[in-house]
Amino acid sequence: MAICLRRALQLRTLFLRHPRRISTLSPFSYLSQGDPALNAASHCGSRGGLYRVDVDSLMGNHRGFAKGRKSKDETDDDKNQVDTNFGPTLKSTTQSQMEAAIVALSRELSKLRTGRASAGMLDHILVETGGGKMPLNHVAVVSVIDSKTLSVTPYDPDTLKAVESAIVASPLGLNPTPDGQRLLAVIPPLTKENIQALCKVVAKSSEDVKQSVRRARQKAQDSIKKLAAGVPKDDIKRLEKEIDEMTKRFVKTADDMCKAKEKEINSS
Repeated sequence: MAICLRRALQLRTLFLRHPRRISTLSPFSYLSQGDPALNAASHCGSRGGLYRVDVDSLMGNHRGFAKGRKSKDETDDDKNQVDTNFGPTLKSTTQSQMEAAIVALSRELSKLRTGRASAGMLDHILVETGGGKMPLNHVAVVSVIDSKTLSVTPYDPDTLKAVESAIVASPLGLNPTPDGQRLLAVIPPLTKENIQALCKVVAKSSEDVKQSVRRARQKAQDSIKKLAAGVPKDDIKRLEKEIDEMTKRFVKTADDMCKAKEKEINSS
């Protein structure tokens, strides 16, 4: 009887030392019904408190531990990693947004007709083909014959009429004429009223792109306020300064592009 009590007490001690390495399968599932230790445990009041010991865990297999749980040190390391990448990621995202605004401005300015022929001035025109609408520069080759004349040669001669209709329907005010398998488009001179109207469009485009650039800066500043907890103040100030300098560069780029376009319009 003493041996049985000793075995039950040893099992109870094992439970207290390894509370996380047990599984709640069934009380004394490793003991047979006839094992005296089972009765001894009942006398000790331990039958209801002892559980089957997870042998795999005791042998070094930690499958019983919760998967995916991270220690405090691992969590701190992840936080530091986020903080380390926060600045470069934010700058890259902000720069991409500002570059997209400049690309949109370039596309808008290319749509404005000046008194000089330019191969890119027809790029925004969409041509109705059998497969749907496609940009003109995807269905034809546009080249400059002289400062006042464009040549448009479709890849497929059967689309010549469709290309002509698309150019006529555009806001450029061009009336191309067929010349064999190509079209010739003469750029008419701008009137004083045309020049004034175009300059107003350029000014509005300039203001729109500046607002887009400033919105990108504001988003960056908001992100800094929300996600920069725990980042040294000096790093925050340096990041804010870099964002401001980036904003100034893109605003200047927009100004330069619009001034060049206005000069081109007025010189025509």
